[in-house]
Amino acid sequence: MNSVLTVTADGGVRIVTLNRPERLNSVSEELHRRLSEVWREIAEDPQARAVVLTGAGRAFSAGGDLDHLRRHHTDPELREWSINTDRSIQTQMMHFPLPVVAAVNGPAVGLGCSMALGCDLVLMAEDAYLADPHISVGLVAGDGGVTLWPLHTSMLRVKEYLFTGDRIPAATAVELGLANRTVPAAELRDQALALAHRLAAQPVEALRATKLALAVVMEQLSRGGMEAALMSEQLTMTSPDHVRIVAELQQRTARRHADSASAAGRTTNQESGSAG
Repeated sequence: MNSVLTVTADGGVRIVTLNRPERLNSVSEELHRRLSEVWREIAEDPQARAVVLTGAGRAFSAGGDLDHLRRHHTDPELREWSINTDRSIQTQMMHFPLPVVAAVNGPAVGLGCSMALGCDLVLMAEDAYLADPHISVGLVAGDGGVTLWPLHTSMLRVKEYLFTGDRIPAATAVELGLANRTVPAAELRDQALALAHRLAAQPVEALRATKLALAVVMEQLSRGGMEAALMSEQLTMTSPDHVRIVAELQQRTARRHADSASAAGRTTNQESGSAG
């Protein structure tokens, strides 16, 4: 068990849960590192047959943690580490030998969106959505947008949603080929587990070999784009636009927290007065 990422067993299915619910499972340095390690760990588990990937709480993942993003502005070693980690996550998920079902239980944004689309099958809660706002925060979409989106939908749609960062509701994601189906939120976990168990019961070697053959196709189609996007993302980590936008987002978040704390304080005072 790990505080930011947990792996639990349900028979031959391993449930990987992004576990920072208080931060909407935004990706900190520790979670980033664990996402680059967990696939190798499960691949070495002789009892594992399939995986469900999901998020704790009300989000799948809100993307990059703002504090973590801000550290990149002044730390060149962290920038290089993050790019290498992104490359590792993408390639490991592509070549991971077991089928992975994404159970997208809420917003899947930025790297969270890439993680979902890196899975083999994608189930989305009816109120969930996808979004990749890298460009909107001054970054190149290097951690999966350029690599994965063109494998699932048309280039016109890729450009529309990567260029704008617009949210894609679950039903629209299915129409675009970015998800397999929508599921009522209350049924999402059970349906994802049922699908994973069905895959786990398939002949192991045939399923594994088919998935790895498809990975060769995916890699051939995406390798050049992946490297170009990753190198460009590293450069934009210190761009004036990105530095400014992250600062603005942090200020907005701080004001929202302050307003919430003030409102909670007023409620407490009113309740105290009523009780008196």
